[in-house]
Amino acid sequence: MLKLSLGATGLLDPRRLNDWLSSGSEAVRRAVGAGLRAAAPEVRAAARAQMQRAFTVRKKGFAHSMTTRLFERNQRRLPALWVGSKIPWLGAHATGGTVRGQMLIPLLPKRIGRKRFKALVAGLLRGGGNAYFVRSARGNTVLMAENLAEHSQQLAPFRRAERARSGAKRIRRGQEIPIAVLVRRVKLRRRLDLEGAVRRTLPALARAIKQQLDRI
Repeated sequence: MLKLSLGATGLLDPRRLNDWLSSGSEAVRRAVGAGLRAAAPEVRAAARAQMQRAFTVRKKGFAHSMTTRLFERNQRRLPALWVGSKIPWLGAHATGGTVRGQMLIPLLPKRIGRKRFKALVAGLLRGGGNAYFVRSARGNTVLMAENLAEHSQQLAPFRRAERARSGAKRIRRGQEIPIAVLVRRVKLRRRLDLEGAVRRTLPALARAIKQQLDRI
């Protein structure tokens, strides 16, 4: 899980926030909550726009998984605005790092969904020896599959990828097609600047809170 802690000078200075909290003013708590609630759509839109720039996934539900939530039930704390997504692997792309374990990387030019790929591999492995692992000349472990009629639909994107790699006009029946490479470590670069996207909305968030405080 990715956890961000953002502060700023002026109205959002952590010391000023602590002063408000120690004052025990319920009116201040309500004003801060109302300001956060008013600014939440702009914060959410900025986070979603950053996701769309960082990834090639175009499904509407992907960017919309990034959302905001207001926590204001704790009477001893000022309200807080949570920004995040239920997608578990986003944190790794926000910080960068190395993922270890046995992973199959599809040999396709475009992304294939995890569930779809998992079902495809399971179907091929159950297909009576239609899929098997081989060691390539470079020492990589590669999952291969025979181009058989009963798996024609599932193998279509892999046939296209193999034609593009080899320059062949067609893939013969029974010909071996590379499906995926087995790796034990993947290094991820930092590509999702969620902190930067949220930080750029802090001035608007501060204005929204100040408008509410001015009404007290």
